[in-house]
Amino acid sequence: MELYEQIRREYEFGAGSIIGVAQKLGVHRRTVREAVRSALPARRKKTVRPHLKIAPATAFIDAVLEADRKAPRKQRHTAKRIWERIRLEVPGCTAAERTVRQYVERRKQEQGLGRRETFVPQSYEFGVEVQIDWYEAYADLDGEQAFLEAHELAFHYFGGVFRKLRYDNLTSAVKKILRGYEREMTARFIAFRSHWQYEASFCTPGEGHEKGGVEGEVGYFRRNHWVPVPVARDLADLNAKLFADCRQDENRMVAGRTQSVGALLLIEKEHLLPLPLKPGTVVEARVYSSVIEFRQSGVRIAQHERSYDRARQILDLEHYLDVLERKPGALRGSKPLAEWRAQGRWPQSYDRLWELMAARQGRQAGARSMVAVIRMGREFGHAKLEASVAEALELGCTDVAAIRHLLMADQLQHVAQETIEIGVLAAYERPLPTMIEYNQLLSAGINGVQA
Repeated sequence: MELYEQIRREYEFGAGSIIGVAQKLGVHRRTVREAVRSALPARRKKTVRPHLKIAPATAFIDAVLEADRKAPRKQRHTAKRIWERIRLEVPGCTAAERTVRQYVERRKQEQGLGRRETFVPQSYEFGVEVQIDWYEAYADLDGEQAFLEAHELAFHYFGGVFRKLRYDNLTSAVKKILRGYEREMTARFIAFRSHWQYEASFCTPGEGHEKGGVEGEVGYFRRNHWVPVPVARDLADLNAKLFADCRQDENRMVAGRTQSVGALLLIEKEHLLPLPLKPGTVVEARVYSSVIEFRQSGVRIAQHERSYDRARQILDLEHYLDVLERKPGALRGSKPLAEWRAQGRWPQSYDRLWELMAARQGRQAGARSMVAVIRMGREFGHAKLEASVAEALELGCTDVAAIRHLLMADQLQHVAQETIEIGVLAAYERPLPTMIEYNQLLSAGINGVQA
C-alpha cells in the first residue's frame, strides 16, 4: 500500500514518467502503471487448487443434486446430509465436511439452485405471537467513515487539497506509534491519502500545542456557533446550519490580518492542489457518517439511515416493496410498517383504503394493491399520495388506477374546444314539425271505432 503511494507521488511530483519512476524506485514498469491507475493494489488472483480428496465423490454429489430437482422442496439434501451419506456410501473418500459444503454450494449456484429468500421482519403486540426461524443480521461499526468523509467535504469547501495535513495520533489513521515521527498507518487512511495526493504529519503524543492554531479556532467556533445548544430536526439540518455558520465566518477579520477570512481563502485557493476528477472510490455500497447508499451502475437505488445505537434496526417500508409485492401477506405484521406508523408516515386514510381493497378484492389481492399504492409515493411524493388517497376515499373509489389518475391530474392537458361561428348555417334551418293534424286524425279514428 505504501509503495503504491510512493509511486503515485513520484509520478505526480517527481520523475513524471513510468520509466523514470521504475528506475528510481527499482520496480517493474507494470507495477508503476497499476499504481498510477488506482491507489489500491489489485486483488491477487486466488489459486484454484485441485480437489483431490473430494474427487471420488463428485459424481455421487452431482447425482444427488440432480435427483433433488424432482424431490419435494423440504425433503432435499443439505450439504451436511450429503457429507454423511458420502462417509457411508463412498468408500475411500476422506473429504472434510467443509470441503463438501463448498463443492455443494458451488454446484448449486451453477445449477441455479442457490437462490436466497428475502424475509420481511414482523412486529406484533406483547404476548400475541412468537415466531421461530433463522434470521440474518448485518452490522458495520466502523467509525472511520465520518473521519474520511469530513476530509472530502472540507476539500470541496476549500476548492482544493492542501499539500500537508497535520494530525493528532487518532486511531482512525494511526495503528501504532513508532520511533520519532514514524507511524504505522491504517490501510484505508493510506489509500485515502494516496488518492488525494497530500502528505500527512503527526504531532508528538500528548503535545496538542504543536497545532495550536486549529485548537484555538475550534474553541472560537464552538463558543460562537454551538452556544446555546443548537436545535435541529436531524443531522442534515444541523450540518446545513453549521455550513451557513462557516460561510458567515468568512466575513470575520482575524487579529493581525488586514483581509477577511473569505478574501484570504480565495488567495489560498490558487495555491492548493486541484481536486481529483473522481473523488472517492465508487462501489456498490457507499457508507457515510449519517447514511448508507446503495448504487447500481452509478445510480442510487436505495438509501438507509445509519444507526450508531447498539442492536437497533432502522427499517424503511419502501425498501421492502419489491418483496411485499411477491409476499403481500407479510405486509400487515411487518416491522417496517410498524416503524412507519410510529413515525406518522402511515395515516389512517391508508388503513381505510386497505380495508376497502381487502373487502372488494380479497385479503391477498387487497394487500398487493396497497403495496402498489405505496410504491407510487416514490414517483409522486408521499405528501401528494396521502392527499390523493383522501380524495379517492371521498369519491368512494378504491382502484389503484384511479388513484394514479388523481396523482397525475395536474399533469393532464385537457384540450379546450374552440367556439365556431354558425351564422352561415342559418340558411339550412327548418321549422319544427307540428303534430296537430296527426293528433286530429288519431282522435277521429278513435271516435269512429267507439261508434
